[in-house]
Amino acid sequence: MKYEIGEKKDGVLTVHFTLNEKEWADAVENAYQKNKGKYKHEGFRPGRVPRKVLESVYGPYMFYEDAFNDVFPTHYTAMLKKEKDINPVDYPEVSITKLGEDGVGFDAKITLMPEVKLGKYKGIKIARDKVEVTEADVKKELKNMQEKYVRWVDVTREVKNKDMVTLNYSGSINGVVFAGGTAENQELVIGSKTFIAGFEEQLIGMKAGEEKDITVTFPENYHAMDLAGKEAVFHVKINDIREKETPKLDDTFASNHSEFETLDALKKSIEEKLTKEKNDVADRKAQNELIETIVNNATIAVPETMVNQRLDAMVEDMDARMQAQGLKLEQYLQYVGSNLEDYKKSRRKEAEFGVRSSLVFEEIVKQENITATKEEVDAKLKEIAEAQNKKFTEVKKNMNAKQKELLENEILSEKVINFVKENNTITK
Repeated sequence: MKYEIGEKKDGVLTVHFTLNEKEWADAVENAYQKNKGKYKHEGFRPGRVPRKVLESVYGPYMFYEDAFNDVFPTHYTAMLKKEKDINPVDYPEVSITKLGEDGVGFDAKITLMPEVKLGKYKGIKIARDKVEVTEADVKKELKNMQEKYVRWVDVTREVKNKDMVTLNYSGSINGVVFAGGTAENQELVIGSKTFIAGFEEQLIGMKAGEEKDITVTFPENYHAMDLAGKEAVFHVKINDIREKETPKLDDTFASNHSEFETLDALKKSIEEKLTKEKNDVADRKAQNELIETIVNNATIAVPETMVNQRLDAMVEDMDARMQAQGLKLEQYLQYVGSNLEDYKKSRRKEAEFGVRSSLVFEEIVKQENITATKEEVDAKLKEIAEAQNKKFTEVKKNMNAKQKELLENEILSEKVINFVKENNTITK
């Protein structure tokens, strides 16, 4: 096998391969020996049919494809081991330029890892959002706490807006009860707009034990087509009426529903918590802006293949998360009125930025000689072992080469982020 490095254009390198007559003849013979057991022919035992007999029946080129599929990966891999500077993104596009008994010629078009020219990645200043926790923020949090401890208490008066009622109802159209229109002991908060427009309003003024018919019209775009736009009569009965009792915000509330004895102490704690949360959000936003600036400062011609690979990985991840919830990705996309093609389009920019970020991180690792040390890998493995309640030695022994590479990449990513934060400025 011989090869010749050809031209490189738009990030794609062409390599010309040739096999001489003997190399190709040996490859075809090997393909025959590997596959002859699949064929039967009258007068011969299975696996004993001579090659020339088979070729006379199926054609002289019957073993060429198998021969090529055997020899190409071997010689392509050998070429890559020799040519250390050739770093493919994906399996090459192969085209045969010559095919015959006197030998084979073929070209491999190899999409190369793109060259990354870093722009400014040190000495950048990013202004972080200012953080302020207002009195309104604290009140909103307290209100949320109040809502958690709301009680619904029975009342004997007529139904009012915002009451919760328990009711029985049966719906009919032209005197015929329809499917899904009947329920007993159904809880409903008046004004929640849970039911069809006009239904809840007609319950106001009723008393517990009272029954009446109410008339409503289903919306034209109602999900059940057989009901859409039709007038229906519901016979309803109110079983009970309850009103919301919200606990008073005072020291007693703080003592009963928090670790603090006074409302002032609870308020201070909420303010501190919200301040930390807002600071964390502001820090993440500024860090992301810094990384985005560094990535955008770099010059990279990202191959389409790499973007598609990242998109496929994102789809697989989304599919796995949907399956964990008992759904298939196709079902979820149909539910939200989308499809796989639209989903990929919507995440294409994210995928491209992800590829660019990875390439920039890798280049910073090279430029700054950042490494993942044995001690750092072992420290990560100890964390994994503790999380899985296993022995460190067991986890380390069972880790394969791919898992080790992923772990090292995780360490390198963390170290690059730390490097970026240390060598740039985020102002508050």
